Amino acid sequence: MMEKSVADILIESLPYIRKFAGKTIVVKYGGHAMVDEELKVDFARDITLMKYIGLNPVVVHGGGPQINVVLDKMGIDSTFVRGMRMTDDETMDVVEMVLGGKVNKSIVAQINGEGGRAVGLSGKDGGLICAEKLTIVSEEEGKPPEIIDPGHVGKVTSIQPEIIETLAAKGFIPVIAPVGVGENGETYNINADLVASEVASALKASRLLLLTDVDGVLDKEKNLVSTIESKAVPELISNATVTGGMIPKIEYALAALEDGVGKTHIINGKRRHSLLLELFTDQGIGTQVVL
Repeated sequence: MMEKSVADILIESLPYIRKFAGKTIVVKYGGHAMVDEELKVDFARDITLMKYIGLNPVVVHGGGPQINVVLDKMGIDSTFVRGMRMTDDETMDVVEMVLGGKVNKSIVAQINGEGGRAVGLSGKDGGLICAEKLTIVSEEEGKPPEIIDPGHVGKVTSIQPEIIETLAAKGFIPVIAPVGVGENGETYNINADLVASEVASALKASRLLLLTDVDGVLDKEKNLVSTIESKAVPELISNATVTGGMIPKIEYALAALEDGVGKTHIINGKRRHSLLLELFTDQGIGTQVVL
């Protein structure tokens, strides 16, 4: 089979560029793609290109490794329950400083350095992410249920999309830190995948792309599952095809689909230009979740 030429690749992308023109694409940015210098440049260029050819990208980012570095330097220990960081007052101050400050502004600067017009936002800006305290119920066999207080860990109660829509209409690229605000002004640390799902739902986005450090969902033979229909998800979880941290990603993907998002894609952010390969090629590179 002959290798595709650059012209072939460009022609292959044309129908997808036409299809997504004017559409909102929400991208959750995290994992290895946020710390590898080459991949950071690739991501910024991909997002900038998407805007220049007529798409409206919206970025929601994580920052766990960066938070860990600062907490370690300050001598603050981190405790995790079900993948969630227990967040006391001191930890919340660090989380907000790192996510809303250092990480957010670094992403904004990277995109702007590639010719984009990015604007950094926290969930506090314009009441963008309204939240409430999350409680965790721990259930162990032979023991009564235990309610765990995770501190300033929140869940989204609503998204106010006007500020995102206004920025996008003016040619800007919103970059959102997953920090929410409670009804009394409380600050909450929220899972970035969850925030991306909720933002995509509020915007009725055409696509939600979740960047991770694996290729997507793999079957028992470690082959990529390119498409998953919602009705197949319970069986995939029960037979352990979908396990661990992939379970909440699939659940957030389904929630977005049920709220009107066109498709959700789980892709490997460690692959160069993964966003473009997933959106603008016939084959794609990850797992798409559809109703």
